[in-house]
Amino acid sequence: MARTCPLVMGVVNATPDSFYAPSRVTGDAAIARGVALVDEGAGIIDVGGESTRPGATPVPEAEELARVVPVVAGLADRVRVSVDTVKPGVARAAVAAGATLLNDVSGALAPLAAELGVGWVAMHHRGIPAAQDPAPIGPDVVGIVTAHVLGAARAARELGAAEIYVDPGLGFGKRPDENLALVARLDALCDAAHAEGFGVLVGASRKRFLGALPHGPSLEASDRFEGSLAVAVYAMACGADVVRVHDVEATVQAASLVCDGEAA
Repeated sequence: MARTCPLVMGVVNATPDSFYAPSRVTGDAAIARGVALVDEGAGIIDVGGESTRPGATPVPEAEELARVVPVVAGLADRVRVSVDTVKPGVARAAVAAGATLLNDVSGALAPLAAELGVGWVAMHHRGIPAAQDPAPIGPDVVGIVTAHVLGAARAARELGAAEIYVDPGLGFGKRPDENLALVARLDALCDAAHAEGFGVLVGASRKRFLGALPHGPSLEASDRFEGSLAVAVYAMACGADVVRVHDVEATVQAASLVCDGEAA
């Protein structure tokens, strides 16, 4: 039997300093962007109001609330909405506005997700915002990251969270070779997570490591579409349940091909 077709999570950055300029939208434009991504086939819209890119400036909670909550409210009756935040107050307000998934790069909001009865993403990170030039994780990056996210997911389940995804945190405090090692072994992460009843979310879209390949030219975010789509397709083939992307339409088409191929 073919598994459920992976969901494509579209990115709406209600912030002026996201690393990928076309995803920066605010207010009514952010709602319109979300609606357009739904029309392109997104099954989830991830709304964030604070960039976590390397070197980003933290945003006061009141400002993040003003950026995020109206967008969540404007989209929640059209599509499932995830909120990308590390602040409990923002997460709580976003859920009240209609969000049903906490995309929590801090790994600290599992108790709140359990309390509110919403989904939670356990992501591996090494500081928020991520360091520009992080120290090596260790020789077994795949094992270390897998153990971390599965441990966080188990703890969240003990707290009562019912819907949990693990995310290897591609690009968050990792060197290019470490990101590539994690991509190469996404099948192992997916197998381990699914064996324990957890979903897998992968977000590589337009990230810097895709433009720093050892045998290719250095690429800016605007030139990383092909690498982004390649990793999304590979992640889906490995078993990822959700892929978080900026380029929704092309990724939805790719997801359909992956599903049709598995069903054949």
